[in-house]
Amino acid sequence: FDHNLHALRIVEDFELRYASFRGLNLTFEVREGIIKHARDYHAEDHPELAEYLLDLRPPLEAQLIDLTDEIAYSTADLDDGYEARLLTVEQIASSVNLFDRCYREVQALYPKAAEKLLFNEALKRVFDGLVGDLITSTRQRLEQAGVRSLAAIRRHPGRLAAFSPPVAQERRQIKHFLYENLYFSPALEGEKEDAERIVGELFAHWMEEPDDLPRNYREKSAHEPLARVICDYIAGMTDPFIYQQYEKYCGE
Repeated sequence: FDHNLHALRIVEDFELRYASFRGLNLTFEVREGIIKHARDYHAEDHPELAEYLLDLRPPLEAQLIDLTDEIAYSTADLDDGYEARLLTVEQIASSVNLFDRCYREVQALYPKAAEKLLFNEALKRVFDGLVGDLITSTRQRLEQAGVRSLAAIRRHPGRLAAFSPPVAQERRQIKHFLYENLYFSPALEGEKEDAERIVGELFAHWMEEPDDLPRNYREKSAHEPLARVICDYIAGMTDPFIYQQYEKYCGE
């Protein structure tokens, strides 16, 4: 499953809002940004994406979206992990230098504040520090490269949106910490295994019993591979809905 390719399928084919064409009425640049913002695809591997100028860099907005998206979800995941008591302030501070500095700063400013408030204030400073550095560093890189147009950005040898080297290292610390202590936490392994089992069993059920799919998906399977249609259906489900479907079709 490739979330970029799936997102493009949603806006180009899956959504039905107009009588004269499939998908949403989005500009080329928006669709290009969806497919190119997070990784580079190659025409020889994905000939169906050739129209998106795969040999050129993405627009600056798409480059920035990739990095700002990471800022948003990494800080949100630190917050969620702390709220769920899977992470502690001490754990984060001992592994993430940027958080440690920010937490010490707010401790000095608010020595009597509760830990939760200090955590919130520190996390806000982490967020602001990452965003501020990305803006400053990207501006400097644009000036150094001398680019003044979208065409010049596309032709540049590499991506121009980037953190400064010291902050890029701190960003990697955050990412490494989350993978080691949250995403692959033993406390979540059971839930991950359950999710994989539920998705797998539902997929197998609909492959064997396609008549159990909703009518619009059954109609799609007449001109698309059934496996692709089922993947689209499952990918659009919320957690409560997939559990409901599992109980309906696979529950004992």
